Amino acid sequence: MDANAIGKKGEKDACKYLKKKGYKIVECNYRCRFGEIDIIAENNEYFAFIEVKTRNNNSIANPSEFVNLSKQKRLIKTAEMYLMSHDVTKQPRFDVIEITNISFLNKKIELIENAFGV
Repeated sequence: MDANAIGKKGEKDACKYLKKKGYKIVECNYRCRFGEIDIIAENNEYFAFIEVKTRNNNSIANPSEFVNLSKQKRLIKTAEMYLMSHDVTKQPRFDVIEITNISFLNKKIELIENAFGV
């Protein structure tokens, strides 16, 4: 599987995970001139802009460590564009979902809430 296919599979798995945790998926792969947000979802309290990072077990770092300062700035700008064009009443936040493929059928999914701020 190529990197793009792995990423798309990870996003699909992340959506399933979020739904099980009671989130409503608002949008996937929102794009504007500043970048892309993998998943936009909401729960009872928060409106979450979520970056999904999928890596295999022998990666040099945790998946969330690949959301560096530059990526965070792009996500923040993209979220600002979204918020300007949509009526959002809940508190926004930025989350990261880490998916670590331990084996072909075994994966670890972790939601890091409020992973970074503005």
